[in-house]
Amino acid sequence: MGALTGFASTFVLVLTGLRAVGASPAEAASGLLTLCICQAILAIVLSLRFRMPLSFAWSSPGAALLIAAHATTHTFSAAVGAFVVCGVLIAVTGFWPALTRAITSIPTPIASAMLAGILFPICLAPVEASVRLPLLALPIVLVWLVLFGLAPRWAVPGALVATIVVVGISAGTGWLHGSLVAPHLSFVAPTFQPLVIVGLGVPLFLVTMAGQNVPGFAVLRTFGYENVPARPILIGSGLLSAIGALFGAHVNNLAALSAAIMAGPGSHTDRSRRWIATVTGGAVYVFLGLAAGLAASLVSVTPPLLITTVAGLAMLGALVSSVAAALEDPHNRLVAILTFLVVASGIVIVGIGSPFWGLLVGGIVMLWLSWNRRRRERRASGEPEAAATE
Repeated sequence: MGALTGFASTFVLVLTGLRAVGASPAEAASGLLTLCICQAILAIVLSLRFRMPLSFAWSSPGAALLIAAHATTHTFSAAVGAFVVCGVLIAVTGFWPALTRAITSIPTPIASAMLAGILFPICLAPVEASVRLPLLALPIVLVWLVLFGLAPRWAVPGALVATIVVVGISAGTGWLHGSLVAPHLSFVAPTFQPLVIVGLGVPLFLVTMAGQNVPGFAVLRTFGYENVPARPILIGSGLLSAIGALFGAHVNNLAALSAAIMAGPGSHTDRSRRWIATVTGGAVYVFLGLAAGLAASLVSVTPPLLITTVAGLAMLGALVSSVAAALEDPHNRLVAILTFLVVASGIVIVGIGSPFWGLLVGGIVMLWLSWNRRRRERRASGEPEAAATE
């Protein structure tokens, strides 16, 4: 169930993100297949080695970032170079614990607001599509809404089924017979462009760590797994992501949603036996990966706005959570809003996309406001002005 839920809920987001940074339909299909194979290897090998329910997934916030950062590059080889750098950085965090602490210490208002800004334009797609393509989009949105009220876990898969039906009615079944349907890997030689690495690779690393790996560790601790092997997880997922990038995959990471399903009591009453669920889930991902070509073929004949609509519906929950976390601290709400606005604007300056500039603006504003707040507090308490600069 965890593997099926993870695949069905966001594979459209992955394909759309890869296409946004220049992948051809065949390269996007190769990327999706590679992601499935990599997370299967990670789940099976590490779960068997440590006898823990260690489940892995692709970075959904990272895929959303690719869509938001589409103006950063339209050359897929440059995007692949950024993917390789992202994987290497994740592996480095496993070797260098201080870097892990630095990443996890990014203030929640800034990290959450950045993620919200990335997701916001995508989550607008259902609204836009309902106006521009009402006959196609409204049935999908209605199916999602009905299922969200009755069985929330099946809302996104239901919307995906509705999309297949709508596309089948409007475009026929020709997409089922193309050469793209057969699964295959496509090698992509990376090119390393500094601006693309800064504008895409570094933000991809940050959102994957803050939005996927850190919550993944937290979920495992919630279910009583205290000695989670962080170093092998980060090194293994980072190195395998760097290798998988050569075949179009953006990044793999420790799962959060799938972890909540497979590490919980629903998978087995005996906590020491729950690793069997993640090993099984890894095997299922291999078979799901074989459908990558079919999925890419479907996406290739579907109006882009309609595909983004499904992705937006899948990310609405993440948008709500990130907005709530960003605005939770009243002292940093202005910081969060400014970060959100810069990221959501989609600006590109000297070839670097808005997620990087949002982080930069948020950090500068937070430092400035925090310094002023401390200075006012010192004045109110009667301490000398010089102390404010200590």
